[in-house]
Amino acid sequence: MRHIPGPEDTSADSSLRRRALLKMATAAGVVAALPAATAGVAAAAGAPAAPTTAPHSGGAFARSFAAPGARVRPKFRWWWPDALVDADEIEREIDQMAAAGFGGVEIAAVTHSVSEPINPSRHGWGTPAWVAAVETALHQAAKRDVVVDLTIGPAWPAAVPGITPDSTAATKELAHGVAVVTGGTAFTGPLPEPVTAAATGVTARKLRSVQAARIVAGTSPAAFPAQLEKTSVTDLTPHVSADRLHWTAPDDGTWLVIACYERGSGQRPEGPAHTSPLSYVVDHFSEAGTRAVIDFWESRILTPRMRKLLRETGGALFEDSIEMETHATLWTPGIVAEFERRMGYSLLPYLPALLQSKEKYAFSFDATTNKAVRRDYMEVVTELYVENHLLPVQKWANGLGLELRIQPYGLQTDAMYKSALLDVTEGESLGFKNLDDFRCLAGGRDMGGKLVLSNEAGGTAGGAYATTWDTTLKKLVTQYAAGVNQAVFHGFAYADAPGAAWPGFAAFAPYNGGTGYGEAWGPRQPTWGHAADIAGYLSRTQQVLQTGVNKVDIGVLWQKGYAGSGLGASWFSADGVPVGWTHLFLGPRLLSLPGAVVRERRFAPDGPAYKALLVDGDVMIGREHTLQLDVAEKLVGYAKQGLPIIVIGDWKDGHVPGLPRSGDNERLLRLIAELLAQPSVFNVPDRPDVPQAIAALGLKRDVEYAQSSMLLHTHRADTEADYYFFANDAVSKKGSTGTPISHDVTLTTRRPDVVPYRLDAWTGTIEPLTCYTRLDDGRIRLRISLAPGATTIIATARAGKWAPGPAPSWNATSSQASEVRRTKDGRLEIRDGRPGTYATTLQNGTTVSATIEDVAEPMALTRWTLTAEDWTPGATASSTTKHLRTIELDGLRPWPEIPELADSSGVGRYRTTVTLGPAWTGGHGALLELGEVFDTYRVTVNGRALPPADQLTAVVDVGPWLRRGTNTIEVEVATSLLNRLRVSNAPVFGVAKRQNYGLVGPVRLVPYGRAVTEV
Repeated sequence: MRHIPGPEDTSADSSLRRRALLKMATAAGVVAALPAATAGVAAAAGAPAAPTTAPHSGGAFARSFAAPGARVRPKFRWWWPDALVDADEIEREIDQMAAAGFGGVEIAAVTHSVSEPINPSRHGWGTPAWVAAVETALHQAAKRDVVVDLTIGPAWPAAVPGITPDSTAATKELAHGVAVVTGGTAFTGPLPEPVTAAATGVTARKLRSVQAARIVAGTSPAAFPAQLEKTSVTDLTPHVSADRLHWTAPDDGTWLVIACYERGSGQRPEGPAHTSPLSYVVDHFSEAGTRAVIDFWESRILTPRMRKLLRETGGALFEDSIEMETHATLWTPGIVAEFERRMGYSLLPYLPALLQSKEKYAFSFDATTNKAVRRDYMEVVTELYVENHLLPVQKWANGLGLELRIQPYGLQTDAMYKSALLDVTEGESLGFKNLDDFRCLAGGRDMGGKLVLSNEAGGTAGGAYATTWDTTLKKLVTQYAAGVNQAVFHGFAYADAPGAAWPGFAAFAPYNGGTGYGEAWGPRQPTWGHAADIAGYLSRTQQVLQTGVNKVDIGVLWQKGYAGSGLGASWFSADGVPVGWTHLFLGPRLLSLPGAVVRERRFAPDGPAYKALLVDGDVMIGREHTLQLDVAEKLVGYAKQGLPIIVIGDWKDGHVPGLPRSGDNERLLRLIAELLAQPSVFNVPDRPDVPQAIAALGLKRDVEYAQSSMLLHTHRADTEADYYFFANDAVSKKGSTGTPISHDVTLTTRRPDVVPYRLDAWTGTIEPLTCYTRLDDGRIRLRISLAPGATTIIATARAGKWAPGPAPSWNATSSQASEVRRTKDGRLEIRDGRPGTYATTLQNGTTVSATIEDVAEPMALTRWTLTAEDWTPGATASSTTKHLRTIELDGLRPWPEIPELADSSGVGRYRTTVTLGPAWTGGHGALLELGEVFDTYRVTVNGRALPPADQLTAVVDVGPWLRRGTNTIEVEVATSLLNRLRVSNAPVFGVAKRQNYGLVGPVRLVPYGRAVTEV
């Protein structure tokens, strides 16, 4: 949940920016082959014909899809007010999450909103009280089949008590002092002091270098950055004695004396003091920093009982994004020697180009040198992080029976490579700028042969107690389509903390005087009673997205492995995705992994199996034509093995990144010429010309559809089936309109005998599709119809093999009716909202007809009895009083327009009756169109609770539960807490606008007729 660095900018004010953010389904899942006669019928196509809790198919996958295990269920960040927690409450909250269908928690000490201090000696992170509380959670989680993750330290970044800013293990910075010396004059005296003051607690420093550099003629030494002559940099260290310098500047020009001191940065983890003594952030780039973390855990946290419990129910050790906050230059001891060993040249002559003050570069050479040296420096930082932190911590965690889950971005480091190495990589919905940010991490995950891309989901600036599941799901499903397959919701807050106001403790609300961000999910929310339906939907979706291997059309090669930049893929992001192309990103280091091979013209054939690679200029630095020599060599090798490669632009000015050695650029140009000469390589002038290359290389996407700015998908495959997840993007892209979509989609098949199945993530049912067309080339065409934010899952698998039961003996390709189904005994059933005789064409060309008799007209349901459960503050901060109010409504309207409920929050139960006359028979059904609903809902008909309803369509097939005569329909709607908090805590929430709660409608009962015929 951090600020992500954007494209490289060599200007002084760009540097290495970090955290700024903290300052501040489904016609859902409808698959039909045909247009609907009415909007209502179209919205419900594919709804189950009868209530069911078990899938129509069998087998291991079907069983796990119906009841997903804990490992694939969504998780919560579980915010604790350090260790000021109660064992009974811990057990109760584990029970609450398990009962709601969530499969995991991440225990985190986060106290940003706490207004009264917590004694860190008694209840701090890592104290005996903390250890006992975690053991309680682990023990109860084992009983409830809940997986427990633990953060590596209090809040973030990784920090431990017992070190000081001066300790070898603490994070470091290089602070510089500067003095101006006129040419021909002497500097005699103490070295210049750092321009940035040391942080509190920093008492020691080491002099690392003293240099002189001449100011570029005609520029001012007071400029920021000061312009320096690269060849003038002179080492003055031999002239220094006892931190005093005696040196006479050459006669020409104006000179700067630059003294550099290594010292602790004094950075502490986020929030109030979590420990006593204070914790300080460890050096993430040295062995000493990692050893301090491991040693603290081994000596203070990992009791014998803790170790045993972690092996039984522990999931992962978690570390947040890399947020090194230094006021001077990010540093680590020994980096000068490591830089020369890895890069082949000394860093010292170029050191001024790296020096920063308050995250701005202080000095500058020419633009080419600046970019080269700063790039090389961050390459070394990446490698030191991986070698000294990521891999050792992961090895240690694995030895405890835990995985390591990290948000691997932050700074300008290679997040793609880290994603390939990590057990679990994670992105975030709050800080990432677009879906391509997730595709960067997914590219690394898949090249490393790893399974899970996690997401810190649901974080919303200003969203405390106002976030809805509706908006949360709409955003999350687009991220699923970009490679995410695990959601860790932000978050579930422990019940209470000192100074907390109703409805209890929330880690980030209030925050910096405002309402805060994120949501405190849990029983304090009226929607919690419906959370199990949502958890089931997400669990089944994640079950599918963690099955098999991710399959992707195009690998987009970037010169740097950044993630979170907000930049996209050339042509494909804007133009390729809307017609079905899929892509992920690859950084240079990923090409050195074992899976980076070509077989049968596919790259990484046992992973994503890319059909082609795309090479453009470096998007981080204005699309400069730069490429590493080893990458160019690999590309030539791939092309010689027949891999299609698309190269964009004229590369006659190609050059290596970083500081070149003699002959490097000439060698690169020879390799580029060799690459472009290969028959499997197509060079286009610019991005809009990519379709020419696609046609020339004969590339075909796995999933094809006509232009759509809103349809997204992802494709996974195992030995049994191909799985396609589709979503209507209502939120993430320019052009997302929040309107229903309906598109023909063509799926590539691996076998001629496969048939399509629909997997309903809301109910857990699996059934073979009835309406689709098998094309002459073996592909399958079907129709995807989705409400805004809604999803559907299609699997193609062998008929009668993947799912037990007889193979479907026929399928329809078109019909005059709005919907075609297959009955249990194999006959054809049509449905439509209009009477008449309808013709249906089968795959073999046969046409059959069926007649629907009279169908009643749609009925507007306007008269309701509303029983509202109004939630108000109770006797304690974490208790709630619920008042019942009964209101007769002649017409539906939002709660703020109902005087008795204007400032209320809670649960509303809407009840109405519908009388169906003698003509109502088993040949009829009806859709309940709810219109606008805020926020979650459930439907009951004649006292029978219906299966979980798709929360994003607001259309429910109620036909199987209706009967002749009087029918009672009840719609239970749950709200957020914002409207009540506006008045109960006006100083914090009073500025917010009321939300339009309740069943707003319009609500209609839309009958449909049914008719069956032989095929």
